Amino acid sequence: MAMNRIVSSSSSISNLHLLRSLSQPLLRRPFSSHADDDKTILTVETSVPFTGHRCEPPSRSIETTPKELLSFFKDMALMRRMEIAADSLYKAKLIRGFCHLYDGQEAVSVGMEAAITKKDCIITAYRDHCIYLGRGGTLVEAFAELMGRKGGCSKGKGGSMHFYKKDSGFYGGHGIVGAQIPLGVGLAFAQKYSKDNTVTFALYGDGAANQGQLFEALNIAALWDLPAILVCENNHYGMGTAEWRAAKSPAYYKRGDYVPGLKVDGMDALAVKQACKFAKEHALKNGPIILEMDTYRYHGHSMSDPGSTYRTRDEITGVRQERDPLERIRKLVLSHDLATAAELKDIEKIFRKQVDDAIAEAKESPMPDPPELFTNVYVKGFGVEAYGPDRKEVRSILP
Repeated sequence: MAMNRIVSSSSSISNLHLLRSLSQPLLRRPFSSHADDDKTILTVETSVPFTGHRCEPPSRSIETTPKELLSFFKDMALMRRMEIAADSLYKAKLIRGFCHLYDGQEAVSVGMEAAITKKDCIITAYRDHCIYLGRGGTLVEAFAELMGRKGGCSKGKGGSMHFYKKDSGFYGGHGIVGAQIPLGVGLAFAQKYSKDNTVTFALYGDGAANQGQLFEALNIAALWDLPAILVCENNHYGMGTAEWRAAKSPAYYKRGDYVPGLKVDGMDALAVKQACKFAKEHALKNGPIILEMDTYRYHGHSMSDPGSTYRTRDEITGVRQERDPLERIRKLVLSHDLATAAELKDIEKIFRKQVDDAIAEAKESPMPDPPELFTNVYVKGFGVEAYGPDRKEVRSILP
């Protein structure tokens, strides 16, 4: 990921070097020798076992490296800071419309990216900011899009729900519940047709798990053995409705019936990596598989939802204390002596400034020009004419 290049300073580096690193984000030195150590193998066991449906679950013992653990921490810390900043921008009315935040679910994005390549495709719903960042998007592009600016990843016309980065295999953010799933299966069809040995991850929430289009798409994927991996990010509350109130069977990994499934601790980045690696290998050989990521969102469904009327604050605090994905990786880093607590705090301070700088730069980006209203509507070159209400006056010719 682009953010993996960001490293902090060691405790032996002076404050002057730290300040220099803030102003030169791409020239920072590793804060310790561990930051580039991808040779030392560390074996970590997941705290919760995988549960399989019509398949043998992968091992709970996962191999990682110091470099990967530190990159997980950096990636999730940056995502967390970005979402907290987006919360403030929304409250300041600099972000308008809908805004769905991902804090609490970062391990799904980070673990998934660790198991695949940018040639594999990802398509998701409207909680898409961190997925975009994980695919290599920049903070400036993200904040510019959130604020409807020309420099955004969708030229300021998509907003929070419609991030997009085709060159890295990210096919969006989609605002219609469940609509991205058949599109994801279509991407998988194209991959199989092209014989390029890649897969598509189609992400959806537990709130979309009862959509009919999911089962229609899954049926055709199974018929044609398409390399489609359906990922249910089960944060347990679809909008304001608890899963047990909306689903007779909330075991979403079993919902495919004839399609294998795997339940995963979605708050553990290493478990997600292991599951996605397993799923990719399965999908390339045997066709579709369902992954249920047991995760949790700290914010409400969207910024208009306080998130505390249908669940208790004690519940939210309990998850933060016991299962927080960022803190879990922090503990692993500290327990393996890969960094000190102070060094990790330094990383978070650097990210805080990076986010602030990105917001300032995004604010300088202009609003889209009015003619942008007419782009990306019709195929270019057809010269479609737009008339006034009386159809006597040609108002414009669309490009």
